[in-house]
Amino acid sequence: MQDLNISLVQADLHWEQHDANLAMFEEMIWNIDETDLIVLPEMFTTGFSMHAENLAEPVGGKSFKWMRQMAKQKKAAITGSYIVKDDSNYYNRLYFVYPDGTSEQYDKKHLFALAGENEPYTAGHERLIVEFKGWKICPLICYDLRFPVWARSQKNKERLYEFDLLLFVANWPSARINAWDTLLKARAIENLSYCVGVNRIGSDGVSKDYPGHTAGYSYLGEEVRFSTEAEVISMSFSRSDLDEFREKFPFQEDADTFHL
Repeated sequence: MQDLNISLVQADLHWEQHDANLAMFEEMIWNIDETDLIVLPEMFTTGFSMHAENLAEPVGGKSFKWMRQMAKQKKAAITGSYIVKDDSNYYNRLYFVYPDGTSEQYDKKHLFALAGENEPYTAGHERLIVEFKGWKICPLICYDLRFPVWARSQKNKERLYEFDLLLFVANWPSARINAWDTLLKARAIENLSYCVGVNRIGSDGVSKDYPGHTAGYSYLGEEVRFSTEAEVISMSFSRSDLDEFREKFPFQEDADTFHL
């Protein structure tokens, strides 16, 4: 199985301005030479807004079509979340769009009640494990990071490890950034998995500041890359190194079995 090249896009989002954000990200993405997977922040078209009724897009709307276009043109998968209205409900929905235009989706499970996210939005109930280029990837959203059971690789008879890469997209504020740094590393170590987190920088429309700290960690919890700037952070993860470590240190064989 091949190595996986990832490009994490960290930016200062334009508050509640779809078109400005899409234009900004398109310019940043065009500067990526070659990659397998492009990762955008949580609510990348608006920032972390509770104005779902005014900002939500229909299923298959403008931002989804834009993601499909970017994936096709860059010949890479692309993922990130934005506000979607599906039937009568609003979701903080992540799309994983493959280079051929097909897609899968994940609705944020843990809604951040402290900011009132649980009021306009409906929580998801199903995790997503995508298969891409021989890798199993589990994409989650921001506050999900605080709940280790939801992010825990479950062993079963067919497969000891549910995923090889754990991925978080976020709008994680400066006030609690130490938790972000610590928990990303912990999720990598406990799952014997690579782990990446993509945050934003700048300030939003409700005076919350964001320091970035977009990063990638190895299965040992070692920092691969880290950034506080508006930039594309690229990294490559070795599949052979991961498989060799898991074979040498099969900690997951002793893990507890459970059902979500």
